[in-house]
Amino acid sequence: MTRHVIKRLPIDTGVSGWEAISERAFPVTALERDITADWLIVGGGFAGLSAARRLLQARPDDKIVVLDARELAKGPAGRNSGFMIDVPHNLSSGEYSVADEAATKDEIRQNRLAISFAAEVAAEYGLSKEVFDPAGKVNAAASARGLGLNDNYRKSLEKIGEEHSVLDADQMREMTGSRYYLGGLYTPGAVMIQPADYIRGLARGLSSKVVIHEHSPVLELSREGRNWKAKTARGSVSAPKVILGVNGHIESFGHFRGRLMHIFTYASMTSAFSQNEFGGDVTGVDRWALLPADPMGATVRKITKDGLSRIVVRTRFTYDPSLKVSEKRVAGIAAEQRRSFDARFPGLECLPMEFSWAGALCLSRNHVPAFGEVEEGLFSACCENGLGTVKSTLAGMMAADLATGAASPELDKYKNQPEPTRLPPEPIAWLGVNSVIRLQELRAGREG
Repeated sequence: MTRHVIKRLPIDTGVSGWEAISERAFPVTALERDITADWLIVGGGFAGLSAARRLLQARPDDKIVVLDARELAKGPAGRNSGFMIDVPHNLSSGEYSVADEAATKDEIRQNRLAISFAAEVAAEYGLSKEVFDPAGKVNAAASARGLGLNDNYRKSLEKIGEEHSVLDADQMREMTGSRYYLGGLYTPGAVMIQPADYIRGLARGLSSKVVIHEHSPVLELSREGRNWKAKTARGSVSAPKVILGVNGHIESFGHFRGRLMHIFTYASMTSAFSQNEFGGDVTGVDRWALLPADPMGATVRKITKDGLSRIVVRTRFTYDPSLKVSEKRVAGIAAEQRRSFDARFPGLECLPMEFSWAGALCLSRNHVPAFGEVEEGLFSACCENGLGTVKSTLAGMMAADLATGAASPELDKYKNQPEPTRLPPEPIAWLGVNSVIRLQELRAGREG
């Protein structure tokens, strides 16, 4: 009998602003008894809920159960910056420029497949434009080096025939209200989401046919005959097939150990303000979304709902194989983000940051997912390589297709990838990865 005892659970530090301002329209239900199902999905984030929807489409009469360790959207799925990006976006690289044209085109097709799936979710479950907005995104440059990086990216996009437009300093100022930026590169295919509302909207739409139990961490997963049995503190689920949509936490289930980099990034969100308080001259139009020209710089978004706006700043990365970071670190980085924010918006020094938080993501050295049938009837849809909204959506879709035996060219391409390469042993990996991250952050300079 195969038996995996899960000895640690990820810890979420700080209150995500996305989750705090999110609206929830269905009750929280924990698993309180022993049940059986046709399918068990562990993890209620982008991968897990996308897999649930894909299974529901393929097997509408099957019983599908989702278990999540937390309340939906309080974990990593509700802690990202809310960019669903179609074009190349490799956080492990020093810039976004394209090296392998054929591989890049394949990746773009895969990303757009996931975005189309998410667009169907938004349409079917009535998600508002504040939750799902196909507005595109801008790579913002705040230095001569940033302009150079954007120009390299522009040339790469031209080479593969991708639509884009270049923005000058005046256009950036008109958009954001800030004089900080020297230029930008706009690509139209990205979708801006409110990640917590998207996850909760998807779960609400599924909940009439899919059983979702929150606050129900899997503490043991074992194979008993033809079934897998997942035990929680107060119940269990037995099912012949299980999909793990737990990102880097897959290592805790005994798979891909020593192959995944557990990275944390950090964000702060301002309190709400009206246009009367800080209008277009200070913060620009109602909504905009900026990625840094240098991948290690600052991501900045402005959101507006019901006449009230907020600005979100995301900076800094750390490698933490323990799957947890301290409140002290979040507070220290929040102070750095305050300085970064004030440099961009000198008229907003009096606007407080209401929420600050850390969010976990997972990378592999060779930029591939942790995907596939890892044991009989046990499927992994993990390791999103820093683009969880899109890559995890895609992984969930592909895991469901693989598990149901649904053949497709997309699945053939997706599963035909190497497994994540091994990391050096600790503490060499910790020293090496954190050193590289810090050097890249310092090099980002004014972009951060």
